[in-house]
Amino acid sequence: MSVVSQLAAAVAALVHLVVWVWEAFLIHRVHHSVFRQPASDVPAIRLWAFGVGFYNLFLACGLIAGLVAVHSGSELVGRTLVIYVSLFMVLGSVVLAVADQLSMSRPRNQAWGGVAAEGIPPLVVLLFL
Repeated sequence: MSVVSQLAAAVAALVHLVVWVWEAFLIHRVHHSVFRQPASDVPAIRLWAFGVGFYNLFLACGLIAGLVAVHSGSELVGRTLVIYVSLFMVLGSVVLAVADQLSMSRPRNQAWGGVAAEGIPPLVVLLFL
């Protein structure tokens, strides 16, 4: 794996780790500043946010495990895991973009920061493999 793809995988993992903490544990503090959700919606989205937060943790762990495997001599296993998880993240960002355009949570065109954060680093991984 190229250095660029490894760095992008590390960035993607870090982004997903941060979002895990925000969604699973700090939603009551970051609901408005990060997710643009009013405080009145926090009780309704708390369970959803907790689950989605752990989904992000598991994706980050997949990239980290892939990088560890690459550096432990299991190049094929590591590359396969990094490719799969990166593709999963890119497709997840596409789903987020479509949901944004369908105004599924808020007015259109307000999720592009999340789309970029979720999708660009793993896309770089795939492009530089």
